Amino acid sequence: MSTARATRAEAAETARRHRLRCLEELQRKVLWLSSWTIHNANHLRPSRDGLKVGGHQASSASLATLMTALYFHVLRPEDRVAVKPHASPVFHAIQYLLGNQSRDKLEGFRALGGAQSYPSRTKDADDVDFSTGSVGLGVAMTSFASLVQDYVELKGLLPEGRRPGRMVALVGDAELDEGNVYEALLEGWKHDLRNVWWVIDYNRQSLDSVVTDRLFGQIDKLFDSMGWRVVALKYGKKLQAAFAEPGGEALRRWIDDCPNSLYSALVFSGAAAWRRHLLADLGGEPGIRALLERTGDAELEALMTNLAGHDLEAVLEAFESIDDDRPTCFIAYTIKGFGLPFAGHKDNHAGLMNVEQMAEFRRRNRIGDGEEWEPFTGLDLPAEELRAFLDSVPFNAEGRRRHKAEPVPLPADFPVPAGGTMSTQEGFGKILAELAREDTPLASRLVTTSPDVTVSTNLGGWVNRRGIFDRRPREDVFREEKVVSAQRWSMSPDGQHIELGIAENNLFTLLAALGLGHTLFGTRLLPIGTLYDPFIQRGLDALNYACYQDARFIVVATPSGITLAPEGGAHQSIATPLIGMAQDGLASFEPAYVDELAAILRWSFDYLQRDEAHPGHDALPGTDWLRDSKGGSVYLRLSTLPLAQPQRSLDAELSARIITGGYWLKPPAEGCELAIVYSGAVAGQALDAWEQLAEELPGAGLLAVTSADRLNAEWSASLQARQQGHPRAESHVEQLLAPLAADAVLVTVLDGHPATLGWLGSVRGHRVQALGVEHFGQSGDVPDLHRHYRIDAEAILDACAAGLVARCR
Repeated sequence: MSTARATRAEAAETARRHRLRCLEELQRKVLWLSSWTIHNANHLRPSRDGLKVGGHQASSASLATLMTALYFHVLRPEDRVAVKPHASPVFHAIQYLLGNQSRDKLEGFRALGGAQSYPSRTKDADDVDFSTGSVGLGVAMTSFASLVQDYVELKGLLPEGRRPGRMVALVGDAELDEGNVYEALLEGWKHDLRNVWWVIDYNRQSLDSVVTDRLFGQIDKLFDSMGWRVVALKYGKKLQAAFAEPGGEALRRWIDDCPNSLYSALVFSGAAAWRRHLLADLGGEPGIRALLERTGDAELEALMTNLAGHDLEAVLEAFESIDDDRPTCFIAYTIKGFGLPFAGHKDNHAGLMNVEQMAEFRRRNRIGDGEEWEPFTGLDLPAEELRAFLDSVPFNAEGRRRHKAEPVPLPADFPVPAGGTMSTQEGFGKILAELAREDTPLASRLVTTSPDVTVSTNLGGWVNRRGIFDRRPREDVFREEKVVSAQRWSMSPDGQHIELGIAENNLFTLLAALGLGHTLFGTRLLPIGTLYDPFIQRGLDALNYACYQDARFIVVATPSGITLAPEGGAHQSIATPLIGMAQDGLASFEPAYVDELAAILRWSFDYLQRDEAHPGHDALPGTDWLRDSKGGSVYLRLSTLPLAQPQRSLDAELSARIITGGYWLKPPAEGCELAIVYSGAVAGQALDAWEQLAEELPGAGLLAVTSADRLNAEWSASLQARQQGHPRAESHVEQLLAPLAADAVLVTVLDGHPATLGWLGSVRGHRVQALGVEHFGQSGDVPDLHRHYRIDAEAILDACAAGLVARCR
């Protein structure tokens, strides 16, 4: 070797050793800060309610080494991370050292305004990529974020100078019990997943118990079958050295064969227990007694707990060995509670160090009173040296990594499909197909997705024109073989529809990733996901997760209700209108007519893109209760029932009322004593009943509710405003109902739970007769089911009569 090469090699080795030493010191500080943050919240901060605050010291400790290696050396600014929920304190500690988290937030951990229990994009001040908390969903999110990154990159939409990053999930081994993880794993295989790392914290302990022995073998096989590279990080450098000594192979076999429960118990019990078992099982093996005799108690404990997941050198070697974009699963053997007094104990999941244990932990870390939050106290390297190292961390080189993207311009109006009779589902398909014809900015940023119900939710026309997204062009065999098909679905990187298997969790997780494209990748996408309305409930956790992250998307749920008559109760939704009202971050609509749908869709694409910098052209002052200035996602509940369409042209005022939540289809006379109120597919029945009623009760009104959600939200906000000293605050629904007599009767009806509209009686004290569906449906035709479940015109008239009789008593 030449002198120059030798000098370079020596310099590289010196730099490596310095880096390793810095990381080892910072790892100690990360463990201290995460543990102290939890201790402060539970033992020092005043408790007014007497409840345990919690914080998972043991679950944090098992990831301290891995997260130190990742955040302080391996990750780059373009990489994105989903942190294991119970390692939130470690994440906050790392962000604190990097200058992205404040001391007061750490002191307020799990308190109002403090660092959140689990990493949150919307609630935390530090640089959270993906919210976690509902276990398994953050893991899946990384897969779908990678798919979205592929979509953006292959279309040339990544902003100049930005390159693809790795999507990294830090996974608790117990999270692998969540079924959505495997749904995502299979979907990733279908889409040739790239640039994903899943780092499994294999500490072999869950909330209630020790994980089943040899689970790692099943994990290994599963990931390998899905095309992933599997890297096992099992033994640290000390154990590797011991295995090379006499008796080392026997020691390795003993550890390999040791049941998880026994290993965990020995970790907790300490050196004496290790000696007893090793002598009993391996005392006759050459070299074992000599090894035990020359190894002190502290050294023995350090040796037998030297798993690779806690050995920085082994961890860095594993991470740095990967230099391609193949998805990689790291199975990192760790110890739950490593470095803490309850390490290995099966009950340590929610365990907390008591005051005495923390005092000893403080002594070991050389932390004096008042120095608990100091970044470098107690460490063996000078503060200025460690600060210089942190300032050079690649991951933090660009500071906060939230990108921005300008809104996509929208046309002044959306096309309203022509036709005398049409369902909202059919109208939705025609609107999308019409948008697909034009090469507009809106059309280019639209991306649709569906869990194998693309055709049956009327997306076929859009897909025929815009194609299916795939990393590589694929041949349409049916077309090549000249087999006639209505679906001309080309598959290539140019496609704008992402086809999924039948897994609603995957749909909503993908929508979450697509709906964060502007902040994750600097590229604005306008996602639409379609599914059958009843199966929203199958993916409800993932929908809630997507909304919690403030992802922006449109959910088109269709068909809905018992109006999906022949399919029977398993395919008929009841509670989904209430879900739409209750779900935060989601504006819910149920239009009856296609012109209403067109107006709502046009508004929705604007609503998706709103934030503080772009509050939307029709976001009025004082409407923050509707999130109008900040925006959100949208849920459209549509139907397959054809309705006669009103012959009208929507003006600005009527469009605004439709979007705000309701309008009088048939305005009431001043002081009238009865009004029929409807939503969605029962519009025809409501109109039929009103026409019959109008012959005997002229002046009765017919109120169309396009969004019970937005009407209710505004009304609730106006009540609170008046309670807080703003007597003139008045909601749209209060104004709508003002013409009615004070003791008027409201008959409400929809193809869903009656509570969706039943609350309207509370607005001005009107009497309510609420019709709807409260029980599982059955197969039949629409007239029979509407009659059986009493949401037809006859039932509406009966309710009108009963209400008027009760009014006269």
